[in-house]
Amino acid sequence: MINALLPKTEAESDALAAAIYQREQTALLNIPEVLKALPQDMVVLKAFDLVGLDALRQLLKNTPWHAQKTTNALSHTTLTSGKPSLSKLVDSIAADGHGLVMLMGKGGVGKTTIAAAVAVELAHRGLPVHLTTSDPAAHLSETLNGVLTNLTVSRIDPHAETERYRQHVLETKGATLDAQGFLLLEEDLRSPCTEEIAVFQAFSRIIREAGKKFVVMDTAPTGHTLLLLDATGAYHREVSRQMGNTNLHFTTPMMQLQDHKQTKVLIVTLAEKTPVLEAANLQADLRRAGIEPWAWVINNSIAATSTSSQLLHQRALNELPEIDTVATKHAKRYAIVPMLKEEPIGVQRLLDLSA
Repeated sequence: MINALLPKTEAESDALAAAIYQREQTALLNIPEVLKALPQDMVVLKAFDLVGLDALRQLLKNTPWHAQKTTNALSHTTLTSGKPSLSKLVDSIAADGHGLVMLMGKGGVGKTTIAAAVAVELAHRGLPVHLTTSDPAAHLSETLNGVLTNLTVSRIDPHAETERYRQHVLETKGATLDAQGFLLLEEDLRSPCTEEIAVFQAFSRIIREAGKKFVVMDTAPTGHTLLLLDATGAYHREVSRQMGNTNLHFTTPMMQLQDHKQTKVLIVTLAEKTPVLEAANLQADLRRAGIEPWAWVINNSIAATSTSSQLLHQRALNELPEIDTVATKHAKRYAIVPMLKEEPIGVQRLLDLSA
């Protein structure tokens, strides 16, 4: 099932629509042979969000879309003129000189792209940046498609981190055990908890760097990230319990995440009803953990572009209430990132996202 294909007629007189159409057609041509052999059904892009029974009943109908009469005349100006850009957010981030910037949100909203864009913009300003990801599906190297002075890139690989942790425990703790005890330790290290501990340690190790440079983290989709935060919170509670009422000073990773001077959490979403609702739920979960999101980023917005396509223009109009909800109800600060004609791959196009 290939969803949300732009009709060819929309691409005939608009540069943005033509670019989207060409991008989609190229993707269709490059479908792997093993998938080409499967039955296919293609669903065209609708002018409305697929929320509610009336909208869902229209999903699989191939009736041609006709522009609705509207008082909002088509123009070559954006519908979000004057709204804050990603560059404005980066101005405030850069002013601190260092710190942890975490990009969070559901899968498919463009966290990896926005994380790369923030990191590239900071590095472009001459600041030292470590861009990292805890998302197994992220492709940072492909998104960057190049190198930049002041920018290093890494990935928290759960399998590699687990193996590193296992070897460390076996070489240290295992060195004092007899054969039976060593076998029991090996069995214990095969439990699912081992991976959680290993990933948490890697996460803690990387965020400590934020005391001297910028660390920009592209996190895994919401569920995985909340599990990591659960581990971080559990570690904090255990350290606090062991320290008791002593006057010794200590700092845990959770304390760093809760400190808005050290950590800025950016929630990435799309200007659509369901992604905004899910982002709001994520924000509520973070607040229950004592972590206050610093800003929202509305990604891939058609309302932030200039288009004369009737269908895209209607979708842009549909974005406005969701943008208003973010601006007035959910976010203390926010930015809108436009949909680009070309996919944001490579340093220059990532810099264009901040423009």
